[in-house]
Amino acid sequence: MIHKTAIVDSKAKLASSVKVGPYSVIGPNVEIGDNVIIDSHVNISGFTKIGDGNKIYPFVSIGNDPQDLKYNGEKTKLIIGNNNKFREYVTVNPGTEGGGGLTKIGDNCLFMISSHIAHDCIVGSNVIIANNVPLGGHVIIEDNVVIGGNSAVQQFTRIGKMAMIGGMTGVLNDVIPYGLSTGNRNILQGLNLIGLRRAKYDNKDILGLSDAYKEIFATKNLSENIRKLNGTIAENPLVKNVVDFINKDKKRSICTPFS
Repeated sequence: MIHKTAIVDSKAKLASSVKVGPYSVIGPNVEIGDNVIIDSHVNISGFTKIGDGNKIYPFVSIGNDPQDLKYNGEKTKLIIGNNNKFREYVTVNPGTEGGGGLTKIGDNCLFMISSHIAHDCIVGSNVIIANNVPLGGHVIIEDNVVIGGNSAVQQFTRIGKMAMIGGMTGVLNDVIPYGLSTGNRNILQGLNLIGLRRAKYDNKDILGLSDAYKEIFATKNLSENIRKLNGTIAENPLVKNVVDFINKDKKRSICTPFS
């Protein structure tokens, strides 16, 4: 059902089950899947594809031009998966030509009031981003990450899977998978052990990760510490995820326990 005051371009592709509320505006290059609910005063524009089952609350802006001075109107994309919730005043921008041309969001995410997903960000599935959290351009957020309210994530930063960021944290450095990070300028506070147990990871693997964490961050020379890891620990799948994350090409330094 499309409200009589909504403006939906005739070229837009909306599934028959989509609901569009009063005074919402949907542009010509937008594609929206089944059972999407769009409340009042929502703007969806650009080359934007939205999957099934999403809920978009009032005053959300999706697909408008990137906040990048180098952007010159080139065709770039925004792809959003299924069953996400975008609360009031959330903004999501498409990619830029210089950043790969794509912003992408996975499934089952919650973006709370006034959070911002900038150009060329890649956000995984089951991510929770709390109120007033901006992601700078080119940020990578892996699956099952939680970011506390009033935090800010600097451009080109990576946050590994199942990491937790405390409220009011300035994220300037990459956060390892399963890490806990807080601070005015973020430091590593430990591991998300509660989250790992709730996710029903094997207790042996969790204990191995805890041992590896102590060894990896024993000194500031992370590469040397990784080389010294015990072979059994290094084969632990959780540890391998952390080591691969640290060794991967990156723009930012790794967040450590050292202030």
